[in-house]
Amino acid sequence: MSNVYAVTKVVGTSETSIENAIETAIATASRTLKNLDWFEVVETRGFIRNGKVGWYQVALEIGFRYEAPAGGAGGAGRTRRPRKK
Repeated sequence: MSNVYAVTKVVGTSETSIENAIETAIATASRTLKNLDWFEVVETRGFIRNGKVGWYQVALEIGFRYEAPAGGAGGAGRTRRPRKK
């Protein structure tokens, strides 16, 4: 079965670590997007405060899979709800 993905860019921040910034971004995105399948780190930045790392900032591209049409007839698209009669 072939899949079709959309890609969205999100930025996570953390005072603790790059990994925590990634986890924060994915956790937040997963609350509103379905079928998250992969991510790619596309930018990593930080903020310096008083000569030390103040926080980490990581930009991610997250791929989420479109759902197959109702009835499983291949292709890609959003699942449609049955019409009310």
